[in-house]
Amino acid sequence: MTAPALLLWDGECGFCRRSVEWAERRDTGHAFQAIPYQQAPSPPMTPDLRRACARAVHLLTADGELLRAGYPVLARVLAVPPLVWAVELGYWLVARNRQLASRVLFRRGAQR
Repeated sequence: MTAPALLLWDGECGFCRRSVEWAERRDTGHAFQAIPYQQAPSPPMTPDLRRACARAVHLLTADGELLRAGYPVLARVLAVPPLVWAVELGYWLVARNRQLASRVLFRRGAQR
């Protein structure tokens, strides 16, 4: 059995917590282990990774690949300009308005 990927997220962010809870409910194959980056051991946590995790969710795969916030295939498509600019703008807006985004995206009636 392959070790689960490590999902590093901001443990002080309500939006992040709700997003991780949503992902955990759908992770029936236990593909990842979620841990707030503030509690991650060193290694794998490094000062550079800590700074990066303060800005975005990261996934450290069992083979050591570090992915930032997204599905690999979709991330490759969205990494092409001008799509990447729209993605970065959207991520910037959500990151700076986490409380509002959390209320809008995770309303009680929206959970399944």
